[in-house]
Amino acid sequence: MRLEARALAVRLGTRPVLTDVDLAVAPGALTVVVGPNGAGKSTLLRALAGLVAPSTGAVLADGRPLHALDRLARARAVAYLPQGGGISWPLPVAEVAALGRLPHGERVEALPEAGRAAVAAALADLDLAGLADRPATELSGGERARALLARALATQAPVLLADEPVAALDPRHQLGVLRLLRERAGAGAAIVAVMHDLALAARFADRIVVMADGRVVAQGEPAAVLTPERLAATFRVRALVEPRPDGLLVAPRDVEE
Repeated sequence: MRLEARALAVRLGTRPVLTDVDLAVAPGALTVVVGPNGAGKSTLLRALAGLVAPSTGAVLADGRPLHALDRLARARAVAYLPQGGGISWPLPVAEVAALGRLPHGERVEALPEAGRAAVAAALADLDLAGLADRPATELSGGERARALLARALATQAPVLLADEPVAALDPRHQLGVLRLLRERAGAGAAIVAVMHDLALAARFADRIVVMADGRVVAQGEPAAVLTPERLAATFRVRALVEPRPDGLLVAPRDVEE
């Protein structure tokens, strides 16, 4: 599925948050959205998920308005992982992941074979199989973040929108999750992740979208977008940017005065 924002604008109350955003999210690519705090990144993801109504412009799914899909069809098409999601009930981790099957009309307590396979795969991919029976309220912050991502992956939606999916994870699991997202994209999914870690974004993204003040100010391959000049103008940092065999190295070194 191809997801597009065309001339998208969003206001929250009287405050403009997104202005004239054009963005195409194609299958087969991991797109990473970066930008300073307050740039509109999370609002963009919510708009792409159909959770925030545009003031003007539109979000299209395969050329059709996203809002034309009913709620369940939209949930099957677009999985959304919010930033800093919480778990308030002591559900076993496997049941948290199984919530991702609800858009398919499946019952958590009686999943069909396809649902059980999707949940088992998500737990294995996120190194959670050994925690499947543990109450989610007893997890660490990083484990809980992976359980919520497992729920999104278990939906098996062709589009995944993930807001800071690796922020709470240790380095090993950060690398593992980003490799997994790259693999899912390589298998044909369209994946968008909001991230603050420029080094990880530069290494794993197929495409980078840079936002500032509610607008897209640059988009393209990491080497074309994450230049020292762009980083200085957008993030007000001086950074080392160096091509490496395993990807682009971006290392912020100091702040711009």
